[in-house]
Amino acid sequence: MEILREITPLTQNDCFTLFSRHKDTFDFPLHTHEEYELNLILQASGAKRVVGDHMELIEDMELVFVGPNLPHAWFTEQCVSKDIHEVTIQFHRDLLDEKFLQKKQLSHLKSMFEKSGCGLKFSRETIERISLRIIALVSKTGFDSVLELLSILHDLSISRDIRTLCAGSYQNVHVSYNSRRIEKVMEYLNKNFNKDVTLAEAAGLASMTQVSFSRFFKTKTGHTFIDTLNEIRLGNATRLLMETSHGIAEIAYLCGFNNISNFNRIFKKRKGCTPKEFREDFSGTRIFI
Repeated sequence: MEILREITPLTQNDCFTLFSRHKDTFDFPLHTHEEYELNLILQASGAKRVVGDHMELIEDMELVFVGPNLPHAWFTEQCVSKDIHEVTIQFHRDLLDEKFLQKKQLSHLKSMFEKSGCGLKFSRETIERISLRIIALVSKTGFDSVLELLSILHDLSISRDIRTLCAGSYQNVHVSYNSRRIEKVMEYLNKNFNKDVTLAEAAGLASMTQVSFSRFFKTKTGHTFIDTLNEIRLGNATRLLMETSHGIAEIAYLCGFNNISNFNRIFKKRKGCTPKEFREDFSGTRIFI
């Protein structure tokens, strides 16, 4: 699947760029760019959002933060509104220096930037609290506007109920688990997901018994070992569904699923549609490169 590579109008002399516009349709194709992007969309209930391998219809208000090089787009789909309000903010990766982000006061901000590689959706409560400040940014200038953007980003980073959209394995996003044992196992899973990886094998890598490892793994990651392995496999499978013409059975095999039925069942449970439906949904999208 071809994805448009957008060259944004942001120059190295700018801190960020903001677009505020009213429209009646979404017509920009699936695309990526180097910059971070914060999108506030109002009055577009029924439109479809695509972020990485994740798709869903949106409600009447939505705020999404997208990291660099993550494919994303909104499509009109079932939206009938004639007054969609969209505010898009884009800024460079180096808006905040990496060493500056290491300071303890910026830990939440640093974490949000890292997780944005999978796309982040903020709660309705957060949108209701922050949206007017985002809209008002267009009327600010100079240093005041930069300070306000940083303040908004910080407030978003400490907000509750932030939802991750696409699978980490889709973007190969690295997440720190504060455990060398878990890091070692996750590295192994990401390299060997196409093989028959067992719990005993993973426990051996961590030098633990299977029972102890299962409990330790769930505590550190929030997921079971098999769910994590399947998530990695699904992330790679969705990428192949989008970017290649391989048959679905072949993709299942390439991603470590032992049979097509098992692949279809797990895929539908996680994505809400079959692999075939997922591919057809993406193939119907107008794409440029």
